[in-house]
Amino acid sequence: MTERPPAAEPPPPGGDHRARHRRPNSPERRPSAPPPATGHGHGHGHGHGPAEPASKQVKRVLAIALVPFALAAVVGVLLLYPFGHEERSGADLGFGQHPVNGEVVSAVSGPCTEDAPGQGGCVILDVRMQDGPRPGESIKQVVPTDPGSPRFAVGDAVVLSYSGANAQDPSSYQVVDFQRGTPLLVLALVFAAAVLVLGRWQGFAALIALGLSFVVLIGFVLPAVLAGEDPLLVAVVGAGLIMFIALYLTHGFSARTSTAVLGTMLSLALIGVLSSVFAAATSLTGLDEDTSSLMGLLGTPIDARGLLLAGVVIGALGVLDDVTVTQTSAVWELRKANPSLTWRELYSSGLQIGRDHVSSAVNTLVLAYAGAALPMLIAYTLSGRSFGEIVSSQAVAQEVVRTLVGSIGLVAAVPITTAIAAAVAVREPAGTAPRKSVADRVGKAAATSAGSATVRRRPPNRPGDSTATRR
Repeated sequence: MTERPPAAEPPPPGGDHRARHRRPNSPERRPSAPPPATGHGHGHGHGHGPAEPASKQVKRVLAIALVPFALAAVVGVLLLYPFGHEERSGADLGFGQHPVNGEVVSAVSGPCTEDAPGQGGCVILDVRMQDGPRPGESIKQVVPTDPGSPRFAVGDAVVLSYSGANAQDPSSYQVVDFQRGTPLLVLALVFAAAVLVLGRWQGFAALIALGLSFVVLIGFVLPAVLAGEDPLLVAVVGAGLIMFIALYLTHGFSARTSTAVLGTMLSLALIGVLSSVFAAATSLTGLDEDTSSLMGLLGTPIDARGLLLAGVVIGALGVLDDVTVTQTSAVWELRKANPSLTWRELYSSGLQIGRDHVSSAVNTLVLAYAGAALPMLIAYTLSGRSFGEIVSSQAVAQEVVRTLVGSIGLVAAVPITTAIAAAVAVREPAGTAPRKSVADRVGKAAATSAGSATVRRRPPNRPGDSTATRR
């Protein structure tokens, strides 16, 4: 009786060990024809295939929504920038002062005028000038000691204003301020070091974005406003440009960043509309003491209310960036931790995170405005007026509108950004990492270059070498 060959053993659950460890580019893994489609293969393609086209479609929708606004920001800068406009300097506007650095070498109490030698009330300073028309020489300066004047002492580094008249006449100079360049530089370096230590390459990108934001403010927003352009329109264009530069440079070009940009843009638009409506409803003029003095010096009309609204838009941008980026990151991490979450579940979980964040952010915004206006609030408190009269006054009412409108936009940014982020993240392939930013790629390249091992060749006659064995 002929023995039947033994039945083939079924493959182990993990598949053939040798097949698992074959190189993907080996000839055995490259069949001449594609394998026939089986039920399992069809199911696998159905489960993972549609995710990537859906993600690409969502990214395409985000690009269609954002690219026109990015182009509008660039075109707005080109149209609003005052090309050919010659801005008048401080001397032309009546300031007529040139800063001169100096050092106080002596300080003696004395009379404020020569007509009353027996009366005190002033300090006579001997200031050695470090630059200006008389470097190395000393001049006498009489400084009052009333509560509204700064106190100067020996060794203080001060700044004098020189009118440009007779350089030998002490009355052509006036001590106006302290020198603060070195302490501010040290503080800036400490801040940059703290950001770099914690954020590393992403922190470096954030510092670059911060510098570019100042370039936009100083190089575009201020000159355009001084040239007579609509302050609110200039602020919207400038804020849009800052938003695109800061977010994409810091967080990279990805669907996650685009979602944060879209949420920031919608919330910023809401703040602009609300500030315009309530500034008109409360009849805010924006003509505080500083704005009135500026308009008097310029001699040209400036939309004071528009300047107020511009400050609201630019001031709210920084807080909105924080909220929108945090919400998108939270939604993406929830999606990564549990890919089976639906849009509703992602939105609900992300909104719960946003509630905790926005409650502290609103408190921060209110306290920041209150701290900036603290001297004004003290002055109004001492005036003996009622709380309603103080709040409804021009100076306080504009701060109230600024704070409440910014807070409303901040609160609205959470559901807006969370809804967009959930709609985008749920269509992204599970586990897909966002595209790395420029800073991340540079940091990875630097780390790879620093940690790469040197390749060493084996000696030809090393024991155990196949060539040596054959010999």
